[in-house]
Amino acid sequence: MTQTTHYVFLLIENFSHLAFSCALEPLRIANLVSGKPLYRWSLASEDGKTATCSNRSVTLVDRGLEPMERGDRLFLISGLHVQNHTTPALLNYLRRERSRGTPIGAICSGAYVLAMAGFLDDVETAIHWEFHDLFAEKFPAVRLVRNVFVANQKFVTASGGTAAADLMLHLIARDHGHDLATAVADQMVYNAVREGTAAQRVSLQSRLGARNEHLVRAIAIMEENIETPLAPCEIARELGISTRQLERLFGKYLNTSPKRYVVEMRLHRARNLIVQTEQSIAQIAMACGFNSTSHFSKVFRSHFGISPLSHRTTLA
Repeated sequence: MTQTTHYVFLLIENFSHLAFSCALEPLRIANLVSGKPLYRWSLASEDGKTATCSNRSVTLVDRGLEPMERGDRLFLISGLHVQNHTTPALLNYLRRERSRGTPIGAICSGAYVLAMAGFLDDVETAIHWEFHDLFAEKFPAVRLVRNVFVANQKFVTASGGTAAADLMLHLIARDHGHDLATAVADQMVYNAVREGTAAQRVSLQSRLGARNEHLVRAIAIMEENIETPLAPCEIARELGISTRQLERLFGKYLNTSPKRYVVEMRLHRARNLIVQTEQSIAQIAMACGFNSTSHFSKVFRSHFGISPLSHRTTLA
């Protein structure tokens, strides 16, 4: 007799519909192509009635925060502004389920909720790249990685979007073999299945249309030192080229200078932190390598046409 695995997808308000579909559909297709009830699923929300996703579609759910049955797998799916929907009731529920031995995973920004519950200290964790700045600031003890998913830890995590499909295909292969997972991928017309260690974002070479190794390495150095920015001469020295050569590379491939590029990089990180965290403007300025709040505010306004505080107020 075929053993059926039951997934409970806990949908958190403003969840990603794309991530949800990519998590659920592989299970349905696995049943279809195998001709067996390998999987069943239930949908849950905090109020036990509905959940609204980020595209404003409303989904009816089967249950609220009732105890899980033995052997069930619980997956959280969330999206933008997850910090606004991480409630005490939700955290208490997760802690109870963890104490009962329920396997728990998270997709998209769901890892934020697990970290708030205290589950992810010293655990390799994947979360959507857009939340990396918020996550690194708030949960320094978590071993954040830029993989599409992490399935070899106690808490399984996926970065969202189509990475949810990659994770579920991996779990199907683990449960029932690679042949079934391949057949499911074929039904999805999904021929670019990624291993968990694949990077979330397109490589710098592809994203920038640049093939110069020195340029790619220079940008990586800038990203690694965003809180204490290096001068162009220091970056050039680390690359083993002259400052003039570095300037020419940025001008040729990116139509900008190294100094301007790193400032824009720091400003975009600052904007992420303004939107995603409750840190003060002074704290954000320091985290992004600005020596003073007034200088940061001046540069931010010049670049975005609005002050940091006004930007936060507008989005509140």
